[in-house]
Amino acid sequence: MTDNGSQKRSASYRLPVTDTDFLLRDEMRDIRFALEYSKAELGLRDWGIRSTVIVFGSARVLPDTTRYDAARAFARIASERGGAQAPHHRWRDNVIATGGGGGIMEAANRGAMEAGAPSIGFNIALPHEQEPNAYSTPELTFQFHYFAMRKMHMAMRANALVVFPGGFGTMDELFELLTLVQTKKMRAVPIVLFEEAYWRKVLSFESFLEEGMVDADELALFEFADTPEAIWDVLVRRGLKMGESA
Repeated sequence: MTDNGSQKRSASYRLPVTDTDFLLRDEMRDIRFALEYSKAELGLRDWGIRSTVIVFGSARVLPDTTRYDAARAFARIASERGGAQAPHHRWRDNVIATGGGGGIMEAANRGAMEAGAPSIGFNIALPHEQEPNAYSTPELTFQFHYFAMRKMHMAMRANALVVFPGGFGTMDELFELLTLVQTKKMRAVPIVLFEEAYWRKVLSFESFLEEGMVDADELALFEFADTPEAIWDVLVRRGLKMGESA
């Protein structure tokens, strides 16, 4: 038989799904978007994740500090009371979801784990590689290349948003969700900012109103809270859905 090794070794002969060089071409970006969407979507469905409570905050917060402990305690409260611990008709609700890294994200995933509930880590591939924390449920620990797809998965099941002190990334995520609610691209969900003194110091929300950049009812899209129990109380008072689809 005539040797056909060169044909079999050719990149053109590889199955498309196994041809990394092909999949990483610029022209295949739409397919990579679809793959990032579908992998997380199917993983969440397989675990019966119907709705989430998103927890944002700085990755620079150290363990055994007040902010870390507060995020850990809140995630445990939400996991115990919100429907994440055990599926109901196969579905889990108000499952803690974070950006998957350290600091506040680690604390929230840790609190959920200590409650015996699953939790999600939506990690992002960065030039300075982000490591997933050790507390998100392994089967629910995802990695994204595209910030847009990561944000979409964070928003689409969110029953609530809890934002702890953070930097540029936290601000980006906060204002992304506020804008979606403001423009009615996303249904209104309870939004709580933890540690009012921090937020008053770094952002002058009233200046938006004074300058005519937002309406008064838009400043009412969120509230402040200063303890883990107070966060939960605000979420419940503002209509956190229990056992309902996001």
